[in-house]
Amino acid sequence: MIDVNLKGVLYGVAAVLPHMKAQQSGHILFTSSVAGHKVRPGSVVYAATKTAVRVIAEGLRQEVKPYNIRTTVISPGAMKTELADSITEPDIAEGVRKFSDAIGVSAEAFANIVSFAISQPDDVDINEILFRPTKQEL
Repeated sequence: MIDVNLKGVLYGVAAVLPHMKAQQSGHILFTSSVAGHKVRPGSVVYAATKTAVRVIAEGLRQEVKPYNIRTTVISPGAMKTELADSITEPDIAEGVRKFSDAIGVSAEAFANIVSFAISQPDDVDINEILFRPTKQEL
């Protein structure tokens, strides 16, 4: 989880940042989670990685302003994904599958939010978007 959710973000930023600095523009989108805002029992490490994504994005936002680079953190709630397929504990996988199937929002909804963030005028920087399914409590 740390390798993907945290190190993966850092490697991605390291790959694109020199090019964006050189061209004096760019937009880096980060995917956090509602879990990066609200910790629940049983998801402490996940929540920590997603909170770290938000902190990295905010620190980077402050550092890259001289280069006209924008940053946006998107923190989705429950999504309809294949996440349950990667969970090795059958009971937990089934619970995640039922939850996301019942209330999860589509990838299209996520894409619409990305489109909103990147379509703003050059002088507007949408820094963070937190969204959930209407039926999601946390």
